[in-house]
Amino acid sequence: MSLACGLPLLECVYCLACARWAWKRCLHSGEADSATWGLASAADFEPVPRMCRLVMANYEPDLSPTAPLLFAPPGGYGVDPACVLRRRTYADTRGRVTPYLLYLDHAHADIVLALRGLNLVKESDYALLLDNRLGKRRFDGGYVHNGLLRAAGWVLDAECDLLRELLERYPDYTLTFTGHSLGAGIAAMLTMVVVLNLDKLGNLDRSRTRCYAMAPARCMSLNLAVRYADVINSVVLQDDFLPRTATPLEDIFKSILCLPCLLCMRCLRDTCIPEDAMLKDPRRLYAPGRIYHIVERKMCRYPFLIGCSRMDTILTVNPYLIADAATIWCGRYPPVVKTAVPVDGRFEHIVLSCNATADHAIIWIEREAQKALNLMMEEEDTLAVPTEQRMERNETLQREHVEEHRAALRRAVTLSVPDARVPSPYGTFDDDDGQQHPHRQLQPERSESFPPAGTRQRMSWNDLIERVFDKDEDGQIVLRSSVPP
Repeated sequence: MSLACGLPLLECVYCLACARWAWKRCLHSGEADSATWGLASAADFEPVPRMCRLVMANYEPDLSPTAPLLFAPPGGYGVDPACVLRRRTYADTRGRVTPYLLYLDHAHADIVLALRGLNLVKESDYALLLDNRLGKRRFDGGYVHNGLLRAAGWVLDAECDLLRELLERYPDYTLTFTGHSLGAGIAAMLTMVVVLNLDKLGNLDRSRTRCYAMAPARCMSLNLAVRYADVINSVVLQDDFLPRTATPLEDIFKSILCLPCLLCMRCLRDTCIPEDAMLKDPRRLYAPGRIYHIVERKMCRYPFLIGCSRMDTILTVNPYLIADAATIWCGRYPPVVKTAVPVDGRFEHIVLSCNATADHAIIWIEREAQKALNLMMEEEDTLAVPTEQRMERNETLQREHVEEHRAALRRAVTLSVPDARVPSPYGTFDDDDGQQHPHRQLQPERSESFPPAGTRQRMSWNDLIERVFDKDEDGQIVLRSSVPP
């Protein structure tokens, strides 16, 4: 056709598509993803730096008081070694899950299970990531990452008895799952499975369960990401690439020898497929829950001289030694934290930035999160808000979060997101009841296909996950209509 018309039409179309893609990507900055979001409050964001430090503690070979700390941030981890009830290494988990620790935080009345991120030299971590394909695992009316869900089942099998004992001993404590990168995805899966089976942990109340996922991988479909936004919180630093990477991880590893081909296909797809079509793909995975976006850089607002990036400091033995110099030289601005439960525009585009990979590091997430929290606290102290008014403001924020969650659910239905459900007056999403009881947490509609409590006590968590699902004639995993006793 190109020869018949005398013009290379196919080549022109391809060049125009690439030019449009490059134009959109080069002008897109990380701050634009949360430009319309509201500011987070200090009360909501307070646990984030503390959770980052607990995740970082997994990297220490020894947390005893006499042992030297190799990777501690300024001020240390804030961890009492006597309260670290359990630590699991790769030798303990046999590659089924990344190392984690279970910490009893008396100061904050919290029981925390913290998982470390991907280890680039461990084949088992790569195997965990590759244990998935698009649409392989269906769970609770949506799709999730199969490998991360199986890892969550392994953790619950190993720690269920201890968690139940702690929750019964400390009835006023919360249960928090947290992790970074790969561990963040597992933490999100843990939260989903626990919320659907609260009775297996001693009739745990949903309001006592929460999750903080630092720089998470995309691990659940959009309807689940919005539905569980009241218990799962994702934290993203500026230009972090992983929450924006929509290409399945297994495709990236399989295409590593033909990466230009993969990039060309992504270029054409992003140019030709509208975003509303992506929203209607039920198998497409997203970052989970409510999102906290830490913004510390703004486009075209750098000083004239920019001589380094944060990546230069990561290559040092201790990046904190020259962090202040790098901050001044690169012209960074005081970080602010934006938060929302987005439906459309949920980190859909990778940011072409020299900090796209550096922003994924847990040490920088902790540092910028702590800096942002300090600024929030200073602002509140400057305003000298009375304690009673501060408590009233926190209650108002909780009601606003509930309403924002409901609005996101309605927005998902409006945009025809597959399997999205609007709050039902006959289920636990009761609009009238929510107005009368604004503090009540949103509850998911529990599936009747789950076995009774007595049956579940005799099976493992992975068996429970497998038992409530079946395969149809096409080999797809679907929810069973009934479960045998």
